[in-house]
Order: sequence, then structure tokens, then C-alpha cells
Amino acid sequence: MKPLTEGSRRTAHALLVGTAAVGILDGAFAVARVTAGGGSPLRPFQAVAAGLLGTGAFRGGGLTAAVGVALHFLIAAGVVVTYFVASRRVGALTRHPILCGALYGLIVYVIMNYVVIPLSALTPGPRSLSQAVPALLIHVFGVGIPAALAARFAKPLTVHRLDAREPVAQTFHQ
Repeated sequence: MKPLTEGSRRTAHALLVGTAAVGILDGAFAVARVTAGGGSPLRPFQAVAAGLLGTGAFRGGGLTAAVGVALHFLIAAGVVVTYFVASRRVGALTRHPILCGALYGLIVYVIMNYVVIPLSALTPGPRSLSQAVPALLIHVFGVGIPAALAARFAKPLTVHRLDAREPVAQTFHQ
């Protein structure tokens, strides 16, 4: 097994930090929202587990909440890695991480709420505008933008020089 290069260590670090940021921000939002309404802080993670295990997850206590936390962070990793992989092909994703990340957060919201959840074992309930707006905002600021910033940090920059005596492009890490 060959040792990790500086670039691959940087990429792994950025993806881990991005995953932690997305998982923590989105999870904290869900917990705050549920507990503000008088619910249990376990409930959001039991809901994630219910996507895989069915509604029995709500009766599983801390164990199913722990399964939900693991699934939640697995999904967060998928969101971050997907953006990173796309950013390797589309340079604008790392050149404009705030705008592209915000749009990506909206796309993640749509995919999760209109594709993933309906295909899961959890039956989604109706959502009001007062529920949708905060969820959209957390997907923009707590999911999409952190994923984009992680990809931006992981990807080396290429600087083009105008001086003909210098190399055309020089790659370096921030």
C-alpha cells in the first residue's frame, strides 16, 4: 500500500470535514425543529432509520436513533462526495462555491423530498409552506454550501500566468 500524497490527504480531510459539517448542521436543525415543538431529540434520527426499517423505528428508542444517525452521516457523505466528483468535471462548481452550493442544496432538497423519501419505507406527510421554507434554507446554507466549500478546499487551484516567460499553468493547493 503506497502512502497518501499531500493532495490525497487534503482531499480526504476536506471530504471528512464537509461530511461532518453537513451532518451536524442538518441534524442540529432537525433536532431543534422537533424539540421546539415539544418532540424528542431522537425523533429526527428515528425518522431517518424509518426510511430503511419502517415505522417500527419510532418504537426502537436510542438504538434506532443511533442507526438513524449513522444513516444520516452516510447520506451527508454521499451529498459531499457527489458534489466533489461533479466539481472535478465542472470547474464552475469550485470557482463559484456559494452560488453553485446554494443551487446544489436546493437540488438535494428536491431529490430527498420528492424521490428518496417517497421510495423509502417512510410515508411522508403533507408539508406546509411554513415547514418547507426553513427546510429549504437549511439545505442551502447547511447542506449545499458546506458541500461546495469542501470540494473547493479539496481541489487544487490552477493559476494561469500572463507572462510568456512563465509556465502557462501552475497548479498549487491553497
